[in-house]
Amino acid sequence: MKVLVIGNGGREHAIAWKLLQSPKVKRVLCIPGNGGTASLEGCQTIPMRTDDFESIARLVLVQGIALVVIGPELPLAKGLVDYLRNQNIKVFGPTKAGAQLEASKAWAKELMAEAGIVTARSALFVNPDAARDYIKQQGAPIVVKADGLAAGKGVTVAMTEQEALEAIASLWAAGHRELLVEEYLTGQEVSVLAVTDGISVRPLLPAQDHKQIGEGDTGPNTGGMGAYAPTPLVSAELLQTIEREILQPTVATLQKRGIDYRGVIYAGLMIAPDGTAKVLEFNCRFGDPETQAILPLLETRLDDLLFACVEQRLAEFPPLEWRSGTAVCVVAASEGYPGDYKRGNPISGVEEAEASGAVVFHAGTKKQGGKLIADGGRVLNVTAVGETFESAIASAYQAMNCIEFDGIYYRKDIGYRIR
Repeated sequence: MKVLVIGNGGREHAIAWKLLQSPKVKRVLCIPGNGGTASLEGCQTIPMRTDDFESIARLVLVQGIALVVIGPELPLAKGLVDYLRNQNIKVFGPTKAGAQLEASKAWAKELMAEAGIVTARSALFVNPDAARDYIKQQGAPIVVKADGLAAGKGVTVAMTEQEALEAIASLWAAGHRELLVEEYLTGQEVSVLAVTDGISVRPLLPAQDHKQIGEGDTGPNTGGMGAYAPTPLVSAELLQTIEREILQPTVATLQKRGIDYRGVIYAGLMIAPDGTAKVLEFNCRFGDPETQAILPLLETRLDDLLFACVEQRLAEFPPLEWRSGTAVCVVAASEGYPGDYKRGNPISGVEEAEASGAVVFHAGTKKQGGKLIADGGRVLNVTAVGETFESAIASAYQAMNCIEFDGIYYRKDIGYRIR
């Protein structure tokens, strides 16, 4: 069969790579894909816009595609799933209504309150002056968020009032007209991704991301500079509690609201020093770069799992199987990211990195004149698997040392919390 993957990042490369490991998957098509998917055997990139719903549906029907998998949040929030489902096309991802889980933090907060899910106290503002007054009243540390989609960069954890006030000004100047100001929670952040068919839920391995650009978790937030899975911070018992007290109530409340949610629920959690979990936010899709660390450990066939969700057979699906060990993903970015950066720099060393045993998932790359060039802020995701965290980290950085392009930047401390 053929599967269509929507998106052009490292997450989509990883999804295509994993799907092609199934003997049932003859071919994967990617819209629009990147330099990595263009080089992946059995994969074809299609230069098409992800918001061209009509052309996507036509391609699915003409090509006889059995399943569509949507990677990024924007097509989900715009209703691509609704459009395809209306034409009886099988698609993995939530509808526009369900995608509000990520597209509106205020909406997600209301749903959590209805579901009885523990989360940070917050206040929503449509006036920046009112937000500033609230911050001055509450003091710091405090968290400032854009209510809508912001490509993973709409959150500021402000340790001072001045930093919070600057975040309000910056988000307002960027066009965000609804701002959420939240209580600061202490602990460590983890990502728990789960697949659901709208009735049942199945957690994947818990992961930890490194959001900030600088080593030691300093500087501005990014889309993610590296990840590892599974994180030892989430025990099997805690994962069961998260499933019972967060994931299942979320699915049940979505269902109660009449929302048919078949896709990924990504819970961004804060694990407090006492081991309890609170929800920081929800996302409505596979995490990036967490997916690049989770999928290399998955032994269950991804296509079988996704079809079980789409066809609402998840309750009868067998337990997920995972290989032993740990996966570590290190992101190579362009100099200047998450601000302005240069495109077009030639990339070398990817084959050597993969020859060392790592998997290199492409994020911001493209093929130009037969050469691979950097074409984004996050350029490559180097993932290595090892029996221990130490061996996986060492292998990932050994592979990263093979890769070169002008202005390459990567954090050298991915996994530092567990070293």
